[in-house]
Amino acid sequence: MADYFERSLILHEQLRGKISVHNKLPIGSRDDLSLAYTPGVARPCEVIAADPEQARKLTIKGNSVAVVTDGSAVLGLGDIGPRAALPVMEGKALLFREFAKIDAWPICLNTQD
Repeated sequence: MADYFERSLILHEQLRGKISVHNKLPIGSRDDLSLAYTPGVARPCEVIAADPEQARKLTIKGNSVAVVTDGSAVLGLGDIGPRAALPVMEGKALLFREFAKIDAWPICLNTQD
């Protein structure tokens, strides 16, 4: 049987996490930047301010979920805390992206209140 524990540790060290953010729009010119950011971004902001439901159409909100934990009940590991839970939450986010094409954001809260 392969040594998944050691191989996984090496993989995590090499990758420094399993997920990342990638731009959908390459910024190759000032025009691209002006459309994606300022001044052009003001228009979608105005549309969303007038009709908040437009956020699902005009932003990442329509294809995103949060994967949230306080680290108190992580797989078979128990209460390992939020920092130690992050590799598991990244793994769950990776599964959402790979199998459902949903962007998932791991959020590990340092509170159990």
